[in-house]
Amino acid sequence: MKLNKFKFSLGKILLFSTLMNVVQVVLMISLIAFDKADNIIGDNTAKIYIIALMIAMNSLISVFSFYSILFRKGEKGLVESMRNLEQLNRTLREQRHDYLNHIQIIYGLMEIGEYEEAKNYMEPVYKDIIKLSKALKTSEPAVNALLQAKLQMAEQKDITVEIEVKTELKRLPIKAWELCRILGNLVDNSIYALQLKGDNRFLFIELTETVSNYKFTVMNNGPKISKEVIPSIFSEGFTTKGNEGNGMGLFIVKEILNNCGGDINVESNDDRTAFYFIIPKAPEILS
Repeated sequence: MKLNKFKFSLGKILLFSTLMNVVQVVLMISLIAFDKADNIIGDNTAKIYIIALMIAMNSLISVFSFYSILFRKGEKGLVESMRNLEQLNRTLREQRHDYLNHIQIIYGLMEIGEYEEAKNYMEPVYKDIIKLSKALKTSEPAVNALLQAKLQMAEQKDITVEIEVKTELKRLPIKAWELCRILGNLVDNSIYALQLKGDNRFLFIELTETVSNYKFTVMNNGPKISKEVIPSIFSEGFTTKGNEGNGMGLFIVKEILNNCGGDINVESNDDRTAFYFIIPKAPEILS
């Protein structure tokens, strides 16, 4: 797979850089230890040029390595998490403002004896409160923000969303924004698949836990993924979205899970497609 090749190449480059550092040190020691001070420049020009060239090459390798680690390993996920947090903060401010107006309207309806009308008015407001509260149950603000952002995105596309959060995620072994990359990719794929369905679109997201693992489910009732395709969906570059996809989403999901000792499974039939993944809990810190 291409990304594995990339990682292997980066490792060899860093190893080569380390070897060049060793050679630099050896050459410098030889200049200092075995040459007379007044003859260093004259007699050892070649050594000095080699050291200078190695320093320049190492500088380029450092820049390349920094770029690879920072930009290829998740900066996009971190930026998206920050944007989701900003959106969540904006949503909470807007809802706080709106709820005051809702309370005034409901109070006015009850004052004039329109109890049934007040009840009908309260129902969608109540459902809105419940949806938001379900997305704010974990101890990780970035995950809460992601769930809220995806909830809004799905509902804008006429997708019914149910979120069940039964864990606070207090012992995640990975950064919260890395979990956001996993959930974000899976939910985005579900939303894309559901847009291929005419109506009755449903998305279910569940976060729960056992004694030793966190368990996650992302399920939709969109088109079936064929059995022939499922073994390939986590391969780099594989996509069913044509020109709209880059084939990296599920590959990134699998890579993050592999790195933390997690696992992912897919089940798909005519009624639903579900992605189940687990992440082992970090060791508990005893106070």
